[in-house]
Amino acid sequence: MTALFALATSLLRGLADFGGGLFTRRIPALTVVVVSQAAAAVVLGVIVIATGGWSEAGPQLWFAVAAGVVGPVAMPCFYKALALGPMGVVPPFGSLGVAVPVSVGLVVGERPGLFQFAGVGIAVTGVVLAGGPQLRGAPVQRRAVLLTLPAAFGFGSVMSLIAEASTTMTGLFLALFVQRLTNFAVGGTALFASVRRGARALPEEGGSAAVLAALPVLALIGLADVAANGTYAITAQHGPVTVAAVLASLYPVVTAPAARGVLKERLRGVQAAGAGLALVGTVLLATG
Repeated sequence: MTALFALATSLLRGLADFGGGLFTRRIPALTVVVVSQAAAAVVLGVIVIATGGWSEAGPQLWFAVAAGVVGPVAMPCFYKALALGPMGVVPPFGSLGVAVPVSVGLVVGERPGLFQFAGVGIAVTGVVLAGGPQLRGAPVQRRAVLLTLPAAFGFGSVMSLIAEASTTMTGLFLALFVQRLTNFAVGGTALFASVRRGARALPEEGGSAAVLAALPVLALIGLADVAANGTYAITAQHGPVTVAAVLASLYPVVTAPAARGVLKERLRGVQAAGAGLALVGTVLLATG
């Protein structure tokens, strides 16, 4: 069950990242973040009311607030990097944020078995190889990688924080709701400040009409991101964090084929080999 939920996290995060990066090519990154997180907050608010999640309020929600502060810093960086592309290159570097929750797991005393250690190494190697060899001599791509580094640390921190924000399912809904409200507040403030400095909040072509037309898909992106955080939190609470974090960070194996199918980015041999290694590492982690 741990492996299943962790792999669901990778699938959901891969789809959310692909969609967010795709729309950031037309809509400012902060606007994508604010709109998608606002839509997710509305849905989560309904769920919290329906399940009585308010009864789970407690000091642990500060972890959700912290995750909500980090998210609006990490997501725009990552979406901008994806917009610069190619999308087959950026996600493998973003997934290196797995080092944060893995380190937390080791600090609290987790000691994976031999097969799991091997699985971690093989999976991480596969994810990096899935980025392919396209980085040489490409200043735009180098900028994309530099943007990805703070995003990676942020994503890893969010994974660790949200796993500490609840101990029950209804509490998890409340934690995710608080996280999204904080995302919206911090991201909205940053968007307002950027507009005051002269940046655009709306796309040059289509303006607000383009954002409204994209609203259903942006809502799905926000919900996929929420679901990814939720499935990871469940995984981390019921299994070794060191294993759950690596399995939940295989989303580049989802993003690269999506970029190949939709954007016609060429999937090179080394990327296919990286995807294969990631799958081998997954098997070792799941069975170790």
